[in-house]
Amino acid sequence: MSKEYTPDLQKLFLEMMLNDAQNFVRVQNIYNVDNFDRSLKDTAQFIDTHSKDHGTLPTREQVQAVTGVELKPVPDITESHNDWFLAEFEGFTKRQELERAILRSADLLEKGEYDPVEKIIKDAVQISLTKDMGTDYFEDPRARLMALKDNNGQISTGWPAVDRKLFGGMNKGELNIFAGGSGSGKSLFMQNLAVNWATAGLNGVYLTLELSEGLSAMRIDSMMTNVSTKEVFKDLDTVEMKVRMVGKKAGHLQIKYMPAQSNVNDIRAYLKELQIKLGWKIDFLLIDYLDLIMPVSAKVSPNDLFVKDKYVSEELRNLAKELNCVFVTASQLNRSAVEEIEFDHSMIAGGLSKINTADNVFGIFTSRAMRERGRYQLQLMKTRSSSGVGQKIDLEFDVESLRIRDLGEDEEYQQFKKQSSSIYEQIKNKDATVDAGDEDVGKITASVQSSKLKDMLAGLKSE
Repeated sequence: MSKEYTPDLQKLFLEMMLNDAQNFVRVQNIYNVDNFDRSLKDTAQFIDTHSKDHGTLPTREQVQAVTGVELKPVPDITESHNDWFLAEFEGFTKRQELERAILRSADLLEKGEYDPVEKIIKDAVQISLTKDMGTDYFEDPRARLMALKDNNGQISTGWPAVDRKLFGGMNKGELNIFAGGSGSGKSLFMQNLAVNWATAGLNGVYLTLELSEGLSAMRIDSMMTNVSTKEVFKDLDTVEMKVRMVGKKAGHLQIKYMPAQSNVNDIRAYLKELQIKLGWKIDFLLIDYLDLIMPVSAKVSPNDLFVKDKYVSEELRNLAKELNCVFVTASQLNRSAVEEIEFDHSMIAGGLSKINTADNVFGIFTSRAMRERGRYQLQLMKTRSSSGVGQKIDLEFDVESLRIRDLGEDEEYQQFKKQSSSIYEQIKNKDATVDAGDEDVGKITASVQSSKLKDMLAGLKSE
């Protein structure tokens, strides 16, 4: 049986607010004059207006003189009575707001405007009083920090150099964007992340709004098996065996194509259906890419990139929070970034709207010379949880397998580092010898080397 919030009960709410100003203050975030019965609406409006204009509640005499409604005092009020009032007023407000949202939704449905309905209903359902009083900073520092670590659900990217800049990895519920020009490798980075996370035992979805499912999966085949994309069909038996072997220890990875102009509701519906049918929780979500998604909460022209991307990025971030998963997408850099080697916020297509919403933004930089050497560079354009803004990270790129790895894993790079440190040690030792006062040794060695060089040049001339 549904609860009835009669005019008498609503009048009692107003009497309890007038009886104790603290009650009125505590319900301010959900107080809406439109929720009251028609006979009490003027009274509720007068109380609200008077408190805002004069910084205090009106007296009962003022209320009766202006609105004609007599609000009686409520004697012998205890804290328990106030708790009852707060709980009942929250239920009353939620009921009224939801009823009005349903009526408004019906009008929208008749007009064929389906997308805003979910947001209207959700906003009404989520109405509540402020119960979370925040964090007592000094109470328990260790528990506070451990809760932050656990709740964020930080996940390594699989690239130690990137993790170091992000203080350990990417957090669940955050919006991470890889920005690059056309052909810069946005899809490659997200596909590599899919491989890194799936092989680490995580479950996730790679949504593509551009490349086909087949082509995306074939690229991931190369990354998983270290077989060149050109050789995949020539060596199908090896590829199949390696993929099956990796799959035994890996998490789930679902690749799904969705048409461009899809919206967050389309994505949410697919993901819910996927979780119901397959029965596993999503740990990560990769969407290739943000610029091809349309907003739900507002009708926006596709040409108005700033507003469109603002709504889309906010909706995607909310989806990541809702799913409590690590979320990564990509965005296009505009033409001004083509010849640049240093990226800034103005080079993101659509402008600052995405940057403002995103938690981490990585600019992808590469050139023909870098690709030939097997190198990519990430530039940290924005990081919310670290001090890495403006820093650069060099990564190794295998042209054959399309695999992007940390340079720390590259044998050639490690050998170069060893040689560099070895040469440095030799120079340091020689400097130490000179500092010790044995300067003649250095002079004699240099003299001998010089005479050998002269002899060699003389021999060449005589020949």
